[in-house]
Amino acid sequence: MSEIKERLMSWATGRTVPGTATAAPADGSCRTVVLESAEHLEQVLASDVVGPGTTVLAPEGATADDGTTATVVAYGGSAAESGVEFSLGTDFYLQVQSYGISGYMSVIGPTLVRIADPADFEAYVADAELARQDGTFPDFLTSPVIQLADLPALGAAHAGSGPALRLYVAATGAVSTSPGGLALGTAGDDLAALAAQWQQLNDDAGHPCAVSLGTAVPEEIRTAALAQRPWLGRYLAALDALRNLAGRQVTGVRVSGFGGRSVPALADVTDPADATGTDVPLLLWTDEAAYVYAPETDRMLGLRREAVALVEPLLVCGSVEAAAAYADREKLEQVERAFADAGAPLTARTPELATAGR
Repeated sequence: MSEIKERLMSWATGRTVPGTATAAPADGSCRTVVLESAEHLEQVLASDVVGPGTTVLAPEGATADDGTTATVVAYGGSAAESGVEFSLGTDFYLQVQSYGISGYMSVIGPTLVRIADPADFEAYVADAELARQDGTFPDFLTSPVIQLADLPALGAAHAGSGPALRLYVAATGAVSTSPGGLALGTAGDDLAALAAQWQQLNDDAGHPCAVSLGTAVPEEIRTAALAQRPWLGRYLAALDALRNLAGRQVTGVRVSGFGGRSVPALADVTDPADATGTDVPLLLWTDEAAYVYAPETDRMLGLRREAVALVEPLLVCGSVEAAAAYADREKLEQVERAFADAGAPLTARTPELATAGR
């Protein structure tokens, strides 16, 4: 069941969970396919979209031919419709909610939050802006049982793998990567044709992942919002980090670069090295403790509170040379080596890209 749940969440979010599996099966098929209607199961199984490495989630009552090599799993409810519960047997239930209503709902279990329309997208952007400006993150998005859907279309650093990672077959037979996505073809089409259409739509777009929210949010609105906010990928990584800590019962957490810095002088650094992307970790802290979170591996490292004065300059300035304006150079070099050896390097840019704005 744990692998099926991981497949489901990977399908819903548009990214694989770090350290769990590759984005696509080695046999060249799609990793996870979700059918809204059982009537398209036979067509999908007869196509090269599925193979031995594919998991197909189909409505309860659907029956697969004994000769199929894919793993076919029955589900109840819907993974697409907001306000409807999705279930796998009697062991797992997933609430599906739209973004706009989620802030008013109580979290009672695993919940998938979807951007269902332009109003939802505007609310998402507004919440991200507030977090960036004063460090206030939406409470509902920091719960460890909440996950945002279609992350690549929302500015996530990982662009996803398109039809090789996930496909959704609507009740009409239209095939996309998600319930709110642009149609790539119809049930029974070859994976190569679906992938080619996905690639064409993205080649014509101004920002990655123009497909998965294509029918929910006008592309010009999405593209303009993401272009104006190149830091959204880091915002989404910060939410991952906050959920990680919330699962450990750590609350009252601040995130460096969102509403300020632990070392106030670093707020004057222009073009900080940790402003965008996820190639360098995030620094988080409470009154009692501090943490370094590596988004690309989903790894959380504990940190002595006094070490923040060394770690934060490295993250913000991008090099020991630039960070030496804020802390002892020898200690900075020791910290840089320690984190690099631990697989979470703190610097990824050249010194001239981050300078003090004083």
